[in-house]
Amino acid sequence: MKQKHLQNILVIRTDRIGDVILTLPTIEALKQNFPGARVAMLLNSYTAGLVEGIADALIYHGETAPKPFFEMLVELRLARFDAAVVAFPRFRIALLLWLAGIPIRVGTGYRWYSFLFNKKIFEHRKAAEKHEAEYNLSLLKGLGCAIPSKPTAKIIISEQERKTASNIRQSMGITDADRLVLLHPGSGGSARDWKSDNFALLAAELKKRGFYVVITGGKSETHLVQSVAQAAGEGVKSFVSSLSLKEFAAFIQTAKLFVANSTGPLHIAAAVQTPVIGFYAPVRVMSPERWGPLTDKKVIFVPDPAQCPRCQGGECQGNDCMRQITVKQVLEAALTLVRGN
Repeated sequence: MKQKHLQNILVIRTDRIGDVILTLPTIEALKQNFPGARVAMLLNSYTAGLVEGIADALIYHGETAPKPFFEMLVELRLARFDAAVVAFPRFRIALLLWLAGIPIRVGTGYRWYSFLFNKKIFEHRKAAEKHEAEYNLSLLKGLGCAIPSKPTAKIIISEQERKTASNIRQSMGITDADRLVLLHPGSGGSARDWKSDNFALLAAELKKRGFYVVITGGKSETHLVQSVAQAAGEGVKSFVSSLSLKEFAAFIQTAKLFVANSTGPLHIAAAVQTPVIGFYAPVRVMSPERWGPLTDKKVIFVPDPAQCPRCQGGECQGNDCMRQITVKQVLEAALTLVRGN
């Protein structure tokens, strides 16, 4: 039965960029089910910008450490939430919500501390039987919500952020008429990566065909980004982002195509409706069926598990299985996506 009285709802997602984006459909569904209600997200400081204009942000983890327990508890009590939906369950969080006296606490029924939730959803995410966004939406059954059949996520880009993106293009000598393609070879350790040499070869092939190619990454990926750009040859540039996530999203939105491993920026690109190409490992818990970008403008590559030693019961040979994906295949997909958009 739907909880009609709810006016102040908290959604918890205190992990990484892609995880937060795949939780955004939950925010939209809550707003549709409870018009006029305040919806907030408890998240880490570095992902907080992603929900600007969509939900209020409460910071759980700062730059170096989680907010002190009792400070967080006081903040939750003062907010007087009617309900909390826990998309990323942890004992500390479950205990905080219980001690804060939040009347309705929705979470998994499969953790030892699940007694701290009074609305339990019994789904094992590790089974990877559906998409992460669908698992998140399933939690809303605890509030009696109607759930959309097709999850969608969007990020709201401000005019100032668009201006920042335009300035970046200008600083690189990229005009509005130039067809920009962004290649993002890193993954922050969240995926099995397509080889950096392949990203360089792809960049060179796209450059030959008249595209303006930029290799992107975060500060921790500086060496990787610069080495790929250098290997790609003259005319391919590198961009190590010091932008906010929303400013980076605005820059991605100006591109004709974004190519990446299974990582947060791939989900950012999908959320701003830039066509994407993604590379996923042939492992069920890492599959695009569970973690794929929420967009129709995509081509996803997954190696054949029958040719993967690890998937056949042997030892993992690094990212060897990802070598099945050829530059020729990806180039053809890239040209088709750009022509179609």
